[in-house]
Order: sequence, then structure tokens, then C-alpha cells
Amino acid sequence: MGVYWRAHFLLSVLLFVAFWWEGLCDENAAVYIVTMKQPPAVHQNKGLESWDFKASTTSKKDSTVLDLTKKPRNNTKPLSYKSYLTRLQNTVLRRTLRGERYIKLYSYHYLINGFAVMITPQQAEKLSRRKEITNITPDFSVRTATTHTPEFLGLPQGAWVRDGGPQSAGEGVVIGLIDTGIDPAHPSFVDEFFTSKFSIPARFSGICEVTRDFPSGSCNRKLVGARHFAASAITRGIFNASQDRASPIDCDGHGTHTASIAAGSNGIPVIVAGHNFGNASGMAPHAHIAVYKALYKSFGGFAADVVAAIDQAAEDSVDIISLSITPNRRPPGIATFFNPIDMALLSAVEAGIFVVQAAGNTGPAPKSMSSFSPWIFTVGASSHDRSYSNSLVLGNDLTITGVGLAPGTTGDDMYTLVAATHALKNDTKANDMYVGECQDPTHLDPGLIKGNLLVCSYSVRFVLGLSSVKQALETAQNVSAVGVVFYLDPFVIGFQLNPTPMRMAGLIIPSADDSKTFLSYYNSSLVRDDTSSRIVQFGAVARIVGGLNPNFSNIAPKVMYYSARGPDPEDTSLANADILKPNVIAPGNSIWGAWSSLGLDSAEFQGESFAMISGTSMAAPHVAGLAALIKQKYPGFSPSAIGSALSTTASVYDKHGNPIYVQHSYANSDANESPATPFDMGSGFVNATAALDPGLIFDSSYDDFFSFLCGINGSAPVVLNYTGSTCGPSAINGTDLNLPSITIAMLNQTRVVRRTLTNIGTNESYVIGFSTPYGVSLSVSPDQFFIASGQKQSITFIFNATLNSTSASFGKVGFYGDKGHMVIIPISVISKIIY
Repeated sequence: MGVYWRAHFLLSVLLFVAFWWEGLCDENAAVYIVTMKQPPAVHQNKGLESWDFKASTTSKKDSTVLDLTKKPRNNTKPLSYKSYLTRLQNTVLRRTLRGERYIKLYSYHYLINGFAVMITPQQAEKLSRRKEITNITPDFSVRTATTHTPEFLGLPQGAWVRDGGPQSAGEGVVIGLIDTGIDPAHPSFVDEFFTSKFSIPARFSGICEVTRDFPSGSCNRKLVGARHFAASAITRGIFNASQDRASPIDCDGHGTHTASIAAGSNGIPVIVAGHNFGNASGMAPHAHIAVYKALYKSFGGFAADVVAAIDQAAEDSVDIISLSITPNRRPPGIATFFNPIDMALLSAVEAGIFVVQAAGNTGPAPKSMSSFSPWIFTVGASSHDRSYSNSLVLGNDLTITGVGLAPGTTGDDMYTLVAATHALKNDTKANDMYVGECQDPTHLDPGLIKGNLLVCSYSVRFVLGLSSVKQALETAQNVSAVGVVFYLDPFVIGFQLNPTPMRMAGLIIPSADDSKTFLSYYNSSLVRDDTSSRIVQFGAVARIVGGLNPNFSNIAPKVMYYSARGPDPEDTSLANADILKPNVIAPGNSIWGAWSSLGLDSAEFQGESFAMISGTSMAAPHVAGLAALIKQKYPGFSPSAIGSALSTTASVYDKHGNPIYVQHSYANSDANESPATPFDMGSGFVNATAALDPGLIFDSSYDDFFSFLCGINGSAPVVLNYTGSTCGPSAINGTDLNLPSITIAMLNQTRVVRRTLTNIGTNESYVIGFSTPYGVSLSVSPDQFFIASGQKQSITFIFNATLNSTSASFGKVGFYGDKGHMVIIPISVISKIIY
């Protein structure tokens, strides 16, 4: 109960200071993220003994200072490094802004040493002149970015079998999800399958925050931690306490969905709109879940809150961090890598945490990625082979494909089609939008509709949530229709219409062209009075073929049109563009996942316990769950080793053995596609079973990433500001990182690239084969080798440009072992220059 009252008190204080600040301070005030020179706790073993732990306390005279992170402490106890950093931060603020108003929101201490504070630009300038301050960044906004996918990924017969089945897959691994919270009452997060043998890992130190809507007992051995972070949003005055809730509860649905994909319990029935769609499971059904809510339905989120969530997750000792979020804009600076979120995640990697992030839904344009940090494992979205589709069979023998998780009409009987706008009571205007969308039954004549198919318009209002399919279905039931047909308003373009649950026969025609065909047939079949033009007969008939049964014949996987693409958007000068993104693709389209009882993100699934959602947000937790299986088998693997195992075993072929294709547009997506390149899919589609036995791995350390950052022109001061360490002479570029890929942004005549492989399997002999990018010659040395278990092997690649070209070209290198291992890495060369 004490935790609840602290959370309630903190919210009250934040709301008060937001009002206080708004009334008394400069309207230009904003939230800034400030970093300081002293190393954070994760780096404290590196020279910590040189720091003086004597910190002065805050003066009682500083009545204008409100430190929202400060808690009562027993001053007789030794000062912890965390408290030491917090006191230093407070001292700098107090001395710099003496007598001025400011609001300190967060104290960061584990991954970065700094704080979030609401101040004016003038105050920010004062802080920037302090020798203790290294970096000041304006806060920025961020946004959110399965019954069959375990089978499509081969888990039941592959990876789960190796881990002892779903009842132990992911055992002992804690996945931290930074999202919109969680619904703890959902059956996907019960721990009844956890026997006493499977307890919460002793190293995990997270807590379950208790609030009025997240009561004591919400956590268990499955859901082991839950917190929320919203200080930046609250001080801005945009936090809707009734809708967003200052607690870990998920009022959006997104966080519950992603958590269940990563580690939802196995065998949970998916019942939606009264229909059974099978049983759901997370990728690592026996892993533990820790939730850090930093995203909200009404406004998205802010970097200051996200960094606080990342910092806490790392301090709690999670094994994996999954972020289905991306910045609303690319962070400013000399390179995309230098922003508070990515730099905090770099420290998380140093702490041994594998970090997964959604690529973003800004495709299909090239250079649409937001983050290219090589220490983050970035996941794009693909399709899988299951689909739900129903169809409308018209009286003229035309069949139109639709979407809708709905039953069909009875047998082969044909039913009369009646448009809502043609079934009005006398006092209703035909141009009433709500009437055409079937949102209001009071203006419809049941006598004209009873026993027939009601025809409704699906306009942009449905996309915006102003109208809903559920309301239209209620209207249809009220006027005794046998089903509903939605035709697409021509203004609804650029949106993907996912299957929508319906309790009665129904269908949405998702194509504008098919909608025109349907309306043409409907209108031409109307019989009108020659004198008055009044409709005297509805001549169009149709039947609906239901969409409750899945179809598994789709060609898959394909890279979805919305999945963000590479190469690095800052490569106009081809600087800092030697990093391949995304790393892999994973299922992200039409994914069944748990849904919060309070979820509002998808109006069509409101009140349901499961929802079918699409996006790279759904792809990232798939990989987070698969990473948990790897972490379970190889507890000592570094984050880079886990990423290597996932990358080098990925497939570039679909389930029929053909190259994976990429969609280039929403409209006619399957007709507008081409073979995918590494800038579309990274290393390819994840192969969960193969990733558990990769044979060879490419490993990289924090020091490697640090040297890479130092190799960026002009970066030394920024690197010092974020890490507290000075760049040395060992700076490298992106191509020199020991990544499971080779990307050369500018091949100026010749480039020598080296990679080091580590054998985690048994003794094995390998031969190397490769295909070269167009306009490039390649030699590899050695071209075959024997490597003992646990040993390393260095490989040298010499690239030579054979023509001048600014078009990207691609190849691959394969390491083929005599014990059956195949280790594949992609090659990308953007620009070739010869003299």
C-alpha cells in the first residue's frame, strides 16, 4: 500500500508543479536531458576510485527547487554511488540556478549520469557553461512503432524441443518491455504453469508498482516487475490522468500485445467476437516479463521518460530490452547514434543486455530508418503464410475479396443488397454521413432492410476512430439485417485494412477499384420509378463466404511495405553509413496477441481479450522472445553474440525456396514487389532453430563500439560528453566493426576488411564461398580453415572497385562447415570509385 500512496503522491505533485510552472514561468520552458562528466554506475569500475564521494546536501533555503526523485534516507548509512550522483546533480542545479524556478523530473545514474529537467533556454545556456555538464539535449517525442507465428517459425518442432518444450522455453530469462504497460489480469500472463522449480531469478531486483488500478498481487512469477514513467508528459500538461493512468496498467493495448508476443504463456485460447481462432503463445512462453510503461495512448511518449525506463530496466538486471518504439523525428547532431536513448542503450549493452528495437513503420521509402546504432538489434516486419479472407459473391457471378473475421451467410442463398442511404425514414437526409456509415439505426427503415444485406460506407472516419465497425454491426442487428457489406470510400487511401472481428456475416471491401465494381453492380441493379426516380426494387443480390478459417497458402515471408528501410539516411556524403539496418526481419503483419481490457488503440478490438495488429512493433518482440531462447541455452553470450546467432542463420528464401520479396506500396502490394535486398531485410528472416546452433559467431564489445563512435569525424567531444571517456588512438570505422555483415558506403578503389569468428560448436572444418556485388571484385583469405571448439579465426576480405557507380549492389559470404553449419553474412556496397 505504501508504494501506491507514493505513486499517488508523486502524480499529485507532478500535476501541481505543472500548473505552478505554467502559471509562473517563461512560456519557452521545455524539458532537457542533461548529462554529466562522472561515469554512470555501469561504468563505475572504470576509474571510480578517482571520484570524491563527498557530496553536499541541498540547502533548505532553495525553496524554489523541487527534486521529484529525492527520497528520505538514513544519513548514517554509507553514501551509495547512486546517491552520490544524485546529490552532485542537485548541487549543480542549485548552484547554477540559485533562486530560479526549475523542475527536476528524473535522476539518471545507472546507464548515463544525468537528469531530466524543465527549464528555459536561458537556464539551459547557464547549465551548458558548467564544467560538470557535458551535454544538454532537448527532450523529443517517440511513438509506438500469435496463434500461428510460433508454428511458422518452427518452434514446436525445433527450438522449443531443444529447450525442453514450451513449458520450459525461456526459463530463467527476464525480458524488459518498454511500452504502454500491461494488463496483469490477462490469462497470457498467469503463472500457473510455473512450478516451484521455476522461481524469479535472484539477480532481478525490479518491483511491482502498486496503484489503485494496478493492485497488490498483479505481479507473479511470470510478470515479475511493472513500473510507469510519465514525468516529462505530466510537466508538459498533456497527461490525461483518466485515460493514460499514472500506473503500469495498459490503457492502449499495444504493450499487452507486444509482451504476449515475446513471452506470453503457451496454449491460451484466442476467443474474439465469440469465435475461436486457436491457441496463442509467446516465443519464449516460460520467460519472465518486466514492464516499464513510458508510452501512452493520448500522446505517445518522450525521450526523458523512455531513458528513465531504460535506466531502471538495466538497474533491475533484465536480460533483454525490447522497444517497439521509434523517434518521431531523427535526433539532431553529427550522427544519428548520438542521442540519449541510443547512448543509454549502449551502456545497457555494456551491462550485458541484448537490446531489440522495431525498425519503424516509415517504409517503403529508402533511407527511412531512424536508428542505425550497431549495438541495437533492429527488426523489420514481414508477412507470414496465414491469412483470413472472406469474399462477396455477386449476382452477376463476380467474386470480390474482402477482409473480416466474420462468418458467412447461410449456404448458397443469395440475399438482397440494400444501401443504408436508400433505406431512410422520411425525415432523414440522404447525405448524413453517419447514416451512410450505418452508425445510427434510428433513421433507417427496418422494413426495407430486414432479412437483407446492409450496405455501408467505410470512410476515413473509421480510420480515425470516429466511426466503428462495431457500431455498424449493432445498427445491422437493430434493423434485422442478415449481414453487412462495407465498401471503401475513395478517400481512404494509404491505410492497411486488417481483418476486423464481426459477430454476424460481414465483409469490408479493402480495394477502391473493387468497391467501384461493387457499387456499379449495385446501382445498375436498382429499379426506379420513371417519374419520381424513387427506388421501387433492389435488384442486386450477393452472398458472403465467411472468413473465420485461416488460409496458409500465402507466399511468405515478404517484407511489408511499411517496414522501414536502409541505408543510413545520413549517407548523402556517404559518411557513417557502413552499418547494415535492419538486422533481420520477423513476423509483423496480422499478428494475434493479447489485448488489454482497457485497450483503446484499436477500436474494432475494444473489449476483446486478443487483437490482430500489424507493424514492426509486432516484429521486435518476436525477436526478443527468440533471443531469450538463445540466452537460456548460452547464458554467457554477449549481446553481440546473440545478435550474430540470429543474423548468420537467417534465411533469404521464402517457404517455397524462392528469394524473399519486398513490397513497394500499399496499393496492389503483391503486384508491386521485387527481390529484397539487405537494405530491406538485413540478413534475412529469422530462423529460431538454427540460431540455437549457429556454429560460428561474430562478437563485438562495448570497447569496439566506443572506438567506432570515436572514428566519426568531429565526435570526440560528444563521445566524452556521453560516456565520460576520452577517445584514444584506436578509432575505427563502421566497416571495421566485427559485425555479421559487411557494408561499405564508399569503396574508393580498394578496401581491406577483417572479421574474427569464434567457434561455439565442436571442432569443424569450413570452406568459404561468396558472391560479389556488381562492380566489385573480392578475394578472401583464408578460403578454408579448421577451427577447434572455443577458438578464433581471422578472415581478411579485399574489395576492389571495377567500375564507377553510385548504385548499391549486394553479395554474400558463406562459411560452410563439414558438420552441417552454414554461416551467411550479407555484403552491401553503395558507391564504387576507380581511377
